[in-house]
Amino acid sequence: MSCYLIKVENGHKVARSITSEEEYKQLRGSNEQKANLRLARAGNDAAKRRLVQFNYSGHYPQGVVKGMKLPSGAFGFDMDEPGAFAKAAKLLLKEPDKYGLLMLERSARQGGHAVFEREKGKTVLENQVRIATMLKCEMDTSAHDINRVYFTTTSDDEDLLFLSPRLFKDAYDEAAVAAEGKVLEERERYGKEELPEGAHKANKHFMPWKEEFKKDSQGSFKSQELENSRISSSAASSPAGSSASPSASQDNYLGIPYGEIIKKWWQMYNDGQEPMRSNRNTLTFELAVNLRHICGFDGNLMAQIIPCYDGFSEQEKMACIKSALGEKLTQMPKRLKDVLAALRQEKLKQATLKGITLKENEELINALDEANAQDELFYFKALPKLPQGVRDSVNAVGPTLALPVITAICPVIGMLATGVKISIHGKMNSLNLISYIAGDFASGKGSIDPVINVWTSEVKAMDKMYQLKEDEWRAKKRAAKNKKEQPEEPKLPVRCLTLNNTVANLAERLANTEGKHAFSFTPEADTVAQKWKSAMSDFSVMLRQAYDGTSYEREARSADAVNVHIDRLLWNVVMCGTPDALYRVVNNYTDGFQSRIVVARTPDNTFTPLTDNLFVLTPRQQSNILQIAHLLPMMAGEVELPKLEAKGREWLEQIRLETMKDDDKVKARQRFRICPTTMRMMACIMLCKVAESLIQKLGAEEAETRLKENPLLWKEMIVKMQTPSMLSAFDVLANYQLENALYFFRSRIEAAFSSKDYCGQAPADRIRRGRNDTIFERLDVTFNFEQAQQQSVAIKGANVTHEAVRQMLKNWKRQGLINILPDSRYQKVASTV
Repeated sequence: MSCYLIKVENGHKVARSITSEEEYKQLRGSNEQKANLRLARAGNDAAKRRLVQFNYSGHYPQGVVKGMKLPSGAFGFDMDEPGAFAKAAKLLLKEPDKYGLLMLERSARQGGHAVFEREKGKTVLENQVRIATMLKCEMDTSAHDINRVYFTTTSDDEDLLFLSPRLFKDAYDEAAVAAEGKVLEERERYGKEELPEGAHKANKHFMPWKEEFKKDSQGSFKSQELENSRISSSAASSPAGSSASPSASQDNYLGIPYGEIIKKWWQMYNDGQEPMRSNRNTLTFELAVNLRHICGFDGNLMAQIIPCYDGFSEQEKMACIKSALGEKLTQMPKRLKDVLAALRQEKLKQATLKGITLKENEELINALDEANAQDELFYFKALPKLPQGVRDSVNAVGPTLALPVITAICPVIGMLATGVKISIHGKMNSLNLISYIAGDFASGKGSIDPVINVWTSEVKAMDKMYQLKEDEWRAKKRAAKNKKEQPEEPKLPVRCLTLNNTVANLAERLANTEGKHAFSFTPEADTVAQKWKSAMSDFSVMLRQAYDGTSYEREARSADAVNVHIDRLLWNVVMCGTPDALYRVVNNYTDGFQSRIVVARTPDNTFTPLTDNLFVLTPRQQSNILQIAHLLPMMAGEVELPKLEAKGREWLEQIRLETMKDDDKVKARQRFRICPTTMRMMACIMLCKVAESLIQKLGAEEAETRLKENPLLWKEMIVKMQTPSMLSAFDVLANYQLENALYFFRSRIEAAFSSKDYCGQAPADRIRRGRNDTIFERLDVTFNFEQAQQQSVAIKGANVTHEAVRQMLKNWKRQGLINILPDSRYQKVASTV
């Protein structure tokens, strides 16, 4: 329907469709509603917020408001000025069908609200501009959100001036609504709306009929050219901007003027509005943090291309740019990638409209694709020179899959070096590792399979001998089926175990590994999701205990079944699969399973041209890997690596300070397990470096002899491998894990910990903790983001970032302390009864 009652239940907005005129009037005509309206018209803001709220522009098939972007068949229109409303009401009541009028009411402040039929294929803002132009009525350009609610008045004739039954008779085809919603979202995001200039700027008194709609020969609006000329003129008119405008027109990134990129940025992330005095510092800083990646981290260039917004002084702007350049170096941010992708899409459409592939556009698109491909190599380029075995594995799959293949082979190396233990935070740890390689189909995961097979080939050869003995025993058992004496079942240490197995069989196999690591690899993670579907909690428990290296017990009910008692469960696992299969394997986000898994991502190769496969596993690479894999089992014992420990603690403290600044609890907790996991991975790589040094110095055969003669030799060597170059890999691996963990699981972890099912974080148990509580107390009942930022600066100091304030508000909302109002302001829940 086109009319929904909006309420807040358990801290979340919910929507209920109103299907009849009688129900609608009954909600408006209650005694409570009338009493609140009287108080609201007397100036009581709290009473106004208690008025019944309706939404007319959204469609909520599941009753959930948050994140919903489906359009209804109607839209609302605000008229705040009583005089303007009176004039518009006469025109509307005279010819309601001409305007598609569905409802007209007098508002609590004596202005008015109207609801009209929405023209299909056009956004709410486009329809509002159309009505404002027809009525010659001023409009508020900020009131076009699809989830906007209206505080309604009563059903009395002096308040409800017009109501059409059509408001309650809409019939929706859900598939068609979803399709139109996607079209409208893209239309708004990529600037395809047919609007006059200025429609996306905050203006409560916008008069669209006074603006000209300029079209090109194809009939589309030249908003890009108009906006670029406006930016140039506004920059030229200001003293600070005069020095920036010439460079903005000349400098470009891969052929795209920086002015276009900046305009698209504001269009996608600030409703097309440039920063104003109240938010220019924060927004300029955010822009600079992103633009630095395509400006070569050149502060002078950034100062030239970033305008001085709303009277911003050059000194203040440079301070924002310097702060941005001082931020932690990362891959190109996703938001900037999305901006460049939107510009790429526009260039493609331009070429399509003209019926030819323009050479200039084609070169630009190829350049953007190449830039994205190079950005995917960010972590690979930061790696130091890798040792033999690891280096050969990377060369076999190519640079784009470098981090995924390292993530995959480290558990294998840990399995081979099963006797090695390293000291982590004062406790000896075996090299227990679990990893998951996530990627879409045909993204290159299959090239990792042969690399894993080479690393495990010696162990598999032994396993094959054991399995032949088991086959002989089965044959003897079948032959002696009816005999009194049965052949005794052999307990053979098969170490490479399939995941296509039952809990009982797998537990029995793990008990027979003679205290050595077992290893499992599956190229299809859905094997786990399907085979262990009814026992996923058992799988989770076993892997958690395997990561920790703790004891595992399993008592069998049947006398024929085997009881399992493992003092230290040692089992490394590698899985490959799609992201959705990852969520089927890891479906609990509070039990610690997620934090024990190293997740790697294959790069997005959706638009990568088909070329010859330049990266294959060569015989030379296989030989190099086999040499390292052969030496690793000969290394055993406990070792302390003080420099690696110091590096881990340094990284932990760095992330702790970052997350404290932003109040990011999810990221802060992830660091606890990422640090020891990375230290284990570093130990695996350093063991390969030890083996490489021995092979280079002595040869493969002599290296084996030397390790057997001197079991402590590897310990002396690995301590020396803690060079600054080698330890630089720690930051690369740790940051890569942290980024992927947050990419795949942040929203799910937040939802899980804020759920009522998780007792540890119940809102009722919340206690006063410190400065955030002081900030909360100092804010009014209703406040906006800028006010929250001002109070944060007053309490915490001038170094408070935009992200820290955003995270603080997000935490308050999750804790049920505040709600978000339709006009993007915040309201304290405790004050609204």
